[in-house]
Amino acid sequence: MSAFPQPLSGETILATLDTSTIQTIAQALNIKPFQVENCIKLHQEGSTVPFITRYRKEMTGELEEDGVRQVIEQYTYAENLRQRRQEVLESIDSQGKLTPELRASIEGCQRLVDLEDIYLPYRPKRRTRAMAARERGLEPVAMAILNGQNTDQTFLQGFVNAELEVPDTESVLAGALDIIAEMIAEEAAVRKFVRRELWNSGTLECKKRRLADENSAYTMYYEYSERLRDIPPHRILAMNRAEAEDCIRIKLSCDLDALGKSILAMWQRRYPEASTTMTDLALHDALKRLIIPSLETELRSEKTQQAHEHAIKVFGENLKNLLLSPPVKVGAIMGIDPAFRTGCKVVVLNGNGDLLCHDTVYPVPPRSDVSGARKTLAAMVQKHNVELIAIGNGTASAETEEFISDFISELFPAVKYLIVNEAGASVYSVSAVAQEEFPDYDATVRGAVSIARRVLDPLAELVKIDPQSIGVGQYQHDLNQGFLATKLQEVVESAVNYVGVNLNTASASLLRFVSGVNATVARNIVEYRRQIGQFRSRQQLLDVPRLGPQTFVQCAGFIRIPESENFLDNTGVHPESYPIASKLLERFNLTFQTAQLKLGSVVGGSLEKVARELECGIPTLRDIVGDITKPGRDPRSEMEKPILRSSKLNLEEIEAGQVFEGVVRNVVDFGAFVDIGLKNDGLVHISELADTFVKNPHEVVSVGNRVRVRVLSIDKSRGRLSLSMKTRP
Repeated sequence: MSAFPQPLSGETILATLDTSTIQTIAQALNIKPFQVENCIKLHQEGSTVPFITRYRKEMTGELEEDGVRQVIEQYTYAENLRQRRQEVLESIDSQGKLTPELRASIEGCQRLVDLEDIYLPYRPKRRTRAMAARERGLEPVAMAILNGQNTDQTFLQGFVNAELEVPDTESVLAGALDIIAEMIAEEAAVRKFVRRELWNSGTLECKKRRLADENSAYTMYYEYSERLRDIPPHRILAMNRAEAEDCIRIKLSCDLDALGKSILAMWQRRYPEASTTMTDLALHDALKRLIIPSLETELRSEKTQQAHEHAIKVFGENLKNLLLSPPVKVGAIMGIDPAFRTGCKVVVLNGNGDLLCHDTVYPVPPRSDVSGARKTLAAMVQKHNVELIAIGNGTASAETEEFISDFISELFPAVKYLIVNEAGASVYSVSAVAQEEFPDYDATVRGAVSIARRVLDPLAELVKIDPQSIGVGQYQHDLNQGFLATKLQEVVESAVNYVGVNLNTASASLLRFVSGVNATVARNIVEYRRQIGQFRSRQQLLDVPRLGPQTFVQCAGFIRIPESENFLDNTGVHPESYPIASKLLERFNLTFQTAQLKLGSVVGGSLEKVARELECGIPTLRDIVGDITKPGRDPRSEMEKPILRSSKLNLEEIEAGQVFEGVVRNVVDFGAFVDIGLKNDGLVHISELADTFVKNPHEVVSVGNRVRVRVLSIDKSRGRLSLSMKTRP
């Protein structure tokens, strides 16, 4: 048997956790309690999400990675709620105000916002008008009003006290109403009702500020209103930015009279004898001064938080698709980082990404040395048999592309080129990683190397760059940067472990995203590899400093060693399952070579029977069969390849109605940007993505997709192109 524990039943519960919490999460996510409990237990034991998803399928009921993360996030929320609930109980108890009914209400809260509503009257607060009124002895007046008692001038006169700054009966009444207003504002049922009504019926109204620029990017919001709940995420972020830049003023409006009538009816059920006139005055004061301003801040914050989460999700989806772009296999590639004054930096790399040579040419203004540039590039192409040229899409890209297009069409017609998104290349070029890789070269050479390597192996190169610098996000600088960084880190981790990592070629930058491996261990792996030449076995990982058994379990299955004598070391089969894999081959009398061709068919419909014989779970056996039949498989090879070009397209040549093949460069809430070979990407508006209605662009396209688009309109003065993916005009 394996030295690693193999779960035989997915419903084996590993830990005793709070049953109520488990049930709540299971219902919320529509999964079974055992899936929730085992995910939480594995996470608490230190297992990573990629490891749980890939190698503990029996225990998780084959939850996808997003499902595992949702369980962990929901459990974290539940734990925060539990801790906050305990803090609230202790606080109210210390005030001597914790009744059995109040305790039951607090313990029944399933949302933090409801808990905070209950706690509001007991929360330590800054000095309020109601507090001042109570200190002046006016609470009996407030209760008299609520209980329908006589509050005539004679009664009120008894509370006049110049020393306490209550000079007359008007001041007495005002103070009493302040107390009632605060009571109404702190009533949990009232806040819950108003919150729901504002969310469902409240309208965000935008008004232009007096000094705002008439030609700003936010002119559509200068006279704009929309129901709060209907505003899409990208519009909320745009409004927030316009407000932050002092272009607009935003206010949440609602039907105060309707709200007031409903709340008055609620309040009168509690205080049926209360003076309607006085209560109504206090109620409207509570709404305008206390409830609505507070809930406006809360609801706008909640809406913004939702927009942030959505934008980060969009960013993550775009990033993952970019990271999973398929590598382009060539013997040699030329990378060009275009520039005007300082010249175009040119490098040539071999198929492994090693730098063979570099130079600087000046084919574009101000020098326009086309002849000299041709001579230099021709020598480089001939010497190293360059098959492909990668051009960065930054400054001078269009001019450089035109030069390269003429250059290859006249001298090297077999050579192709493509435009590469160079976002983040300059960040990489001055980073410690780049300086360590190329200590003898300046930043300009490193930037050109990064552009070329993004074609050879996008994942291996892009992991060296802060994901926030890659430029496939929307309003990314307005987002919660800590939350954004965490989520993008998860995306990179997911992509790296989905593909797997060649242990003998991977950089420390790539290795640090492998399940269980941190930056220190990644550097130790690279250093140990340098000492021994190359790894010959996964077991050698245990010889790496600070890589212990726990880390080995987490990372080993995602590591590939093509040079290993054990063929399983170059598959996704985890070392804990090697005994099962060996027994499987023995069971059908197969070698590794014959298994690649026959194993899938011989196991076939008997998967469940074989799993019982080998004492392993069906999902694990299914994965073992898949890994053995396709060793060293790179899932990126199934993705769409980039478009390689041989000539440049000019905007002047484009006409409405023409059809082109392009590549999706970015996906946003309102559509997708597609590169058809022009300087600027064209926009396919969400309404033009398909013949049918599209709610979410990500359901139709992803970054890196090759698509056929039809030109709808051209704005040559602004260099803009409107495109359509509809099959019918």
